[in-house]
Amino acid sequence: MSATSAPSAPAETAATETDFLAADAGQKPPGPTPSQSRFQVDIVTEAAGATDDKSPNSDASSGVPSSDKGPQESQGADPGASGEESKGRFRVVNFADPSAAGCAASPDASPADGLQNGDTVMSETSLHSSTGGQHHYHYDTHTNTYYLRTFGHNTIDAVPNIDFYRQTAAPLGEKLIRPTLSELHDELDKEPFEDGFANGDELTPAEEAAAKEAAESKGVVKFGWIKGVLVRCMLNIWGVMLFIRMSWIVGQAGIGLACLIVAMATAVTTITGLSTSAIATNGFVRGGGAYYLISRSLGPEFGGSIGLIFAFANAVAVAMYVVGFAETVVELLAGADALMMDEINDIRIIGTITVILLLGISVAGMEWEAKAQIFLLFVLITAIINYFIGSFIPVKAKESVGFFGYDSAIMWENMGPNFREETFFSVFSIFFPAATGILAGANISGDLADPQLAIPRGTLLAILITGIVYLGVAVSTGSCIVREATGNVNDTLSSQFMLNCTDAACKFGYDFSSCRTENVNCRHGLLNDFQVMSMVSGFGPIISAGIFSATLSSALASLVSAPKVFQALCKDNIYPGLTMFAKGYGKNNEPLRGYILTFFIALAFILIAQLNIIAPIISNFFLASYALINFSVFHASLANSPGWRPSFKYYNMWVSLAGAVLCCVVMFVINWWAALLTNVIVLGLYIYVSYKKPDVNWGSSTQALTYHQALTHTLHLSGVEDHIKNFRPQCLVMTGYPTSRPALLDLVHSFTKNVGLMICGHIRTGYRRPNFKDLTTEQSRYQRWLLKNETKSFYTPVFAEDMRQGTQYLLQAAGLGRLKPNTLVLGFKNDWRDGDMMNVETYISMIHDAFDFQFGAVILRLKEGLDVSHIQGQDELLSSQEKSSLMKDVIVSIDTSKDSDADSSKQSSKATSLQNSPAIQKDDEDDGKATTQPLLKKDKRSPTVPLNVSDQRLLEASQQFQKKQGKGTVDVWWLFDDGGLTLLIPYLLTNKKRWKDCKIRVFIGGKINRIDHDRRAMATLLSKFRIDFSDITVLGDVNTKPKKEHVLAFEEMIEPYRLKEDDMEQEAAERLKNSEPWRITDNELELYRAKTNRQIRLNELLKEHSSTAALIVISLPLARKGTVSSALYMAWLEALSKELPPILLVRGNHQSVLTFYS
Repeated sequence: MSATSAPSAPAETAATETDFLAADAGQKPPGPTPSQSRFQVDIVTEAAGATDDKSPNSDASSGVPSSDKGPQESQGADPGASGEESKGRFRVVNFADPSAAGCAASPDASPADGLQNGDTVMSETSLHSSTGGQHHYHYDTHTNTYYLRTFGHNTIDAVPNIDFYRQTAAPLGEKLIRPTLSELHDELDKEPFEDGFANGDELTPAEEAAAKEAAESKGVVKFGWIKGVLVRCMLNIWGVMLFIRMSWIVGQAGIGLACLIVAMATAVTTITGLSTSAIATNGFVRGGGAYYLISRSLGPEFGGSIGLIFAFANAVAVAMYVVGFAETVVELLAGADALMMDEINDIRIIGTITVILLLGISVAGMEWEAKAQIFLLFVLITAIINYFIGSFIPVKAKESVGFFGYDSAIMWENMGPNFREETFFSVFSIFFPAATGILAGANISGDLADPQLAIPRGTLLAILITGIVYLGVAVSTGSCIVREATGNVNDTLSSQFMLNCTDAACKFGYDFSSCRTENVNCRHGLLNDFQVMSMVSGFGPIISAGIFSATLSSALASLVSAPKVFQALCKDNIYPGLTMFAKGYGKNNEPLRGYILTFFIALAFILIAQLNIIAPIISNFFLASYALINFSVFHASLANSPGWRPSFKYYNMWVSLAGAVLCCVVMFVINWWAALLTNVIVLGLYIYVSYKKPDVNWGSSTQALTYHQALTHTLHLSGVEDHIKNFRPQCLVMTGYPTSRPALLDLVHSFTKNVGLMICGHIRTGYRRPNFKDLTTEQSRYQRWLLKNETKSFYTPVFAEDMRQGTQYLLQAAGLGRLKPNTLVLGFKNDWRDGDMMNVETYISMIHDAFDFQFGAVILRLKEGLDVSHIQGQDELLSSQEKSSLMKDVIVSIDTSKDSDADSSKQSSKATSLQNSPAIQKDDEDDGKATTQPLLKKDKRSPTVPLNVSDQRLLEASQQFQKKQGKGTVDVWWLFDDGGLTLLIPYLLTNKKRWKDCKIRVFIGGKINRIDHDRRAMATLLSKFRIDFSDITVLGDVNTKPKKEHVLAFEEMIEPYRLKEDDMEQEAAERLKNSEPWRITDNELELYRAKTNRQIRLNELLKEHSSTAALIVISLPLARKGTVSSALYMAWLEALSKELPPILLVRGNHQSVLTFYS
């Protein structure tokens, strides 16, 4: 074997698991490793196709040049492969375990002759990866009969296959990766597979663990629907209530209301069972039961909160059932006068021994636990049959204790209620825990062979059988046992009282009326004797065995459920501190650590030995789980997600909602304070998980509903006309990469956060062949960066020929419906005099285009500049937070040297030293820093190269809007009425926490002789707009001529950009103006002399009045399109805004955005 593969196979092959041509997936290595790769395609050279070697040992079809072929060992060939067929053919490269060599490569081939099969050519060589020792095979699809027979021509396009849709190499089988669109569609000279996983199928840590688990799962014990679900649910539902409380319930409520109580409890559990079935059949179910079902439906917040309390409830339920068992044993010991100490301590001793034995059975493995459950069910059913047989055998000796056999008189007497210190709801609350336990099967979903079939069938059948038995026992006990009996055989009727006696017992010659009339302690009958079923039964000790069986089986089921649910919760890393409990042991991945934890929780509650307070909380925890399962089905149906397709059809969203409401009602009926406590705990855990934001995405119905509502509301909004009162500045901010101009991003975010839309526009130019896939990758990457930094904005990059075209694209297409930008925000082009003046022409054209599209325009200028992307060492400042958030996308820094653009290899710092333009990014700036823009946070990993003074200032200035602004002023120079945007932005800004200490000062133009009048008029207007201000200044000297030195400085600045047409021939001047349209003509300079002077004068006034302001907001001067050259307009903006604090030049679209009408 060679140590390297054929050089034609690119080194950066990405991960895949297996070969989609092989029939037998069972022999392949499951789970992805970095060294395993999706097949690769490379062109088989024309020269090699002409090979004459037709011997079985030559690889005719994968012909590579001799230098390329190296020491490949050929395994077989298709003798019929001709040179013509070989031209331009693909070779598909797949990695497989060498042990799979014997398996059939074609579906029709037998495993034995896989290598001899002439339809498939495999050439074996070594993989040039870090693992070194693995082998892979070249599969030639042209000669592979599977695709050839299907379509009759050579294709690497794969036919539909279930293995393409798997999430991991999970228990069901291995994931295969279909050819990506790029592999089938991209040009052949491109390197085809540099992506990693296709279709966003990269594995999360939890899925990798599942894949690993699957790899080790040979010989795992899996249960069918009877042993796994039906038996488990029946044992858990038939609790101790069946034998020692059911008869008492009939005595209190009567047969009619007892049946109603059973029916109500069964209705709640049936609806929940239907909902559970719907969720369980909507895709593959892993281990974790109720937690898995709820978390994958409603998301980690609900799932995480319910998972924890559900696991805890199961752990405490172990104690509840064990204490029930211990109490029965202690009663028997007391009857035999064989107590060890006293009753409470005996319960503790017996309970501790019992829970240790149960732990031993559980730890021994699921197989032993299942055998124990079968035995316990047999005992339990024997006990039930024993009771029913006994009820048909009247025994004279039992009449004095109230058992007379079936009789209509007894039945009618017991039909109505006879509550003694109880109410209907209190009796219901005592019975309801007996109906819980329907999730016992679902809780071990990971141990079921086919959860989708087993959970619906087993759960619903268990509810039906147990419900019928409960009803049967209720009717039976009510029909053959009287409510009260003295137990005294001498309480027979004398003949004279025969006529006055109305009780059913009178018919049989007994008078138990003394129980009601006299102060006699009657200890028998339905109301008084909890062990009445034992008395009726054919053989009493069997009922005791049934009680033991019911309690122990429920305890065992809970002892298994709690660790399994807890393990699933810990595996998902919802609560980071609990990950140690995620580890499983043995072939069944048993959660031994979870068993130990459950054991200690159960032991703690067993030692209390008083569970009257704990029991209602347990019931409420279970009910909270049921309520959320029902709500999950309603929510998923309401969200109308295409992914909600349960194969179990017998559910209804409204019935599920009713079930959820019923569960909540029952919670409060059982115990109102326990219900409140449960809700507080669930809410607390929900808030905690929401705050922690676990890094998971399960496609929950919460996401689906959010999308559904967003779509519905966006469409609804589009049908409503805009109103001035609802105007919001919706900004298209030309930031480039969001990390490039932090000051621009922060300031705009300050006044759009929770108020209006913000879109970060980024125009990528200079590509001969744009890489749209990279654009999509970056879009998701920077969108996540914005979210991580709590910037409520959208990042929208586009490819365009030039900046102006890109801006036009964004102005036209950005946004959706009413959620469209209405204001273009740019950074000031500080370097406009240093670069190509055509860039200035483009920049000014962008402002003109904004006005043409009826947008407002806003320009931010900082004297230090805005663009920080060129600062050396910024890459190291990319915070670890961002890196970790991006790692899960398996995004690597794009190697731009592969890009076709000629400028891509330029040094980024060279280009960006001139690049302070907020909108314009030159080719090399884009290419050189494709995905490593910094996150501007100083930390210990500061740049190795010390920053120069100007860069240091720039860095500090870029962060100034991230800090709380002190008690400064926001000076609003509202010189021209643009509809009110110039005033609205400062108002929104000062409403924010960072800016709330700043006061608004308003400056307006006016005449010297009307200053007071103008001030009053403006004050009136502002008060009607309900905008607070600290001062209004009327500038009476705004039209005074500027200082001479400032005018000279302006003329000196524009000198290089003048056309000077008077000094040349007209034709030459026109030619120059056409080639350089930005040049300033003498005519326009003279025409706009007054406007030029105004900009210079305003700058003087700004320095005089606002040099200490935190921010200046001033009306943006307008230039008529086609008459003012871009160089002159740029010079105006420069003259107006130079050497000032941060300044925002604002011009609305001259539609009112403020109103004083209600």
